[in-house]
Amino acid sequence: MIPRLAAAASILMHIVAGEFATFDIADSKVVRGDRAPGTSKLNDPASALCAALDAPWQFPPLRRALTPDDQLAVVIDDRLPMLARLAPALLNYLSEAGVNPEAITLVSPHGSRQEWVNDLPVSLQDVRTEIHDPADRRHLSYLASTRKGRRIYLNRTLVDADQTIVLAGSRYDPLFGRRGGAAELFPQFSDNETIAAAANFLSLQSEDEGDWPLRAEAEEVAWLLGVPFLVQIIEGSADSIGRIVAGTVEAAAECDRLLDERWRVRFDRPAEIAVVTLNSDPKRQDFAALARAALAAARLIETDGRVVILSRARPTLGDGAIMMRDIDNPILATRLAREIHTPDRAAVLQWLDAARRANLYLLAELPEETIESMFATPLQQARQAQRLIDVAGSVLFLEDADKALAVLTPGKGS
Repeated sequence: MIPRLAAAASILMHIVAGEFATFDIADSKVVRGDRAPGTSKLNDPASALCAALDAPWQFPPLRRALTPDDQLAVVIDDRLPMLARLAPALLNYLSEAGVNPEAITLVSPHGSRQEWVNDLPVSLQDVRTEIHDPADRRHLSYLASTRKGRRIYLNRTLVDADQTIVLAGSRYDPLFGRRGGAAELFPQFSDNETIAAAANFLSLQSEDEGDWPLRAEAEEVAWLLGVPFLVQIIEGSADSIGRIVAGTVEAAAECDRLLDERWRVRFDRPAEIAVVTLNSDPKRQDFAALARAALAAARLIETDGRVVILSRARPTLGDGAIMMRDIDNPILATRLAREIHTPDRAAVLQWLDAARRANLYLLAELPEETIESMFATPLQQARQAQRLIDVAGSVLFLEDADKALAVLTPGKGS
């Protein structure tokens, strides 16, 4: 949520569970954001998930669409919080609807480790698992051609299933703008050529701007697959669940509305410095999350302003991020990053765009020399940000910055 006022001239920021930082600042220097209250969360996400399955958006209950003879393909987004509760709730629902666990295949994209599968209860151990291999033509099937003539090859298990069910996050994304369940199916369950081509749709503009053609194509492919059932999660603060929407692709507009209601925050003017946090479990704070937070803040500051990112992240850096170590200029690094197609390419380009816009300061569980090689100044403690705040003429604060869509709307501030 937006920082809570602990006193007239103090800002209390949540960094991770049980850890806070307090900053003293004159109230007149604070640039405040306008957003919905950030306190809403589901106390029992598993029950809420089952309720959403029985009351989808403009669609009959899922159990009425299933028969005991169905072969199901289930896609689960590894990045979701509380998977140890959500995944069993979904699979138990399917079992109670009469589907044999042996008829369920959990299909994950290339690179997934499916770690959450190990936490499934004994009663669900008979489900099958599969990790998609985009290079193996034997595991791909021709689905159809899109309106623009692209021939779509998709994972064979998904194509052959009687029903495909997707449990995914609804979030902001540099490829799709607003990413939902359809994006969990295409292009990541296609072939190598299609996946590589999709990287060209990357945009560094705000998700509020422009067109997002890859999203439209993903939704078209979802319809071609035969109306997959999408369960879409809008996260709350930290590792909580805010809302759950189930239904077909037609529920996308409702998911977008709820996502913006929870995570779109408006500022009426830029600030000299932005102090932002990542509040989720540090295990979920990967480099992509750091990059999203950095760029969200960099869009809000004055020219050559400062962005302070407070986290407890200890991310494993991919090939693209490691590439930055050998280059001493973010503009040159950006040129190189645009030419390569590493899995972390989007995150690298977001981070470099933030570094081009702002002077970055980072608190993370990374070696200082690594942070410096990422065009940022390392911080050892959150309170070091106080010195930067003291010399700034204006400051804004944003928690859970990796999830937020922060926009400047002059004349429409709080």
